[in-house]
Amino acid sequence: MATRKKTKAVKKNVKKKTKSVKATRAKATRTSPARRSPVKPARASKATGGLQLTSMAPSLTVNDLAQSMTWYCDVLGFTVKERWEREGEVVGAELHSGRAVLYIGRDDWRMGRDRVKGQGFRLYWYTDQDIDQIAAGIKARGGTLASEPKDEWGVRSFNLEDPTGYKITIGSAR
Repeated sequence: MATRKKTKAVKKNVKKKTKSVKATRAKATRTSPARRSPVKPARASKATGGLQLTSMAPSLTVNDLAQSMTWYCDVLGFTVKERWEREGEVVGAELHSGRAVLYIGRDDWRMGRDRVKGQGFRLYWYTDQDIDQIAAGIKARGGTLASEPKDEWGVRSFNLEDPTGYKITIGSAR
């Protein structure tokens, strides 16, 4: 009899541990950073005095300014709002797509011509437009995708690379 009681007690304990492990795994899966959607960030409280951005505009140093301007405008659909010149030569531009702004500037090669740009850096752009149509339009205008549109982490997105090597992910904002 004592053995039966022990066996039942051990089985109960194993069941409790199994449930506990499953609950812990489920909780870890729900809160894992890789599972969170990058589209809905936590809101900083205004009361804390933390930074409250209204927009952000990255600035990229590119190898060939004319080639990059052509790619961003003709392939992706950006428009040139301003060009910056130095001694009669265009050295940079302000590009717009919807409400987003991108600055690009010609590399002056002071840090060396073999300098790799964009390593460990990726631009994430979100839109309300149909991702598959955007990808098809980019390909129709001569662009090459690094990956076809797919659903991942709650977002439909695809990847591409600009002429200098900057990596870009374009995804759905929904």
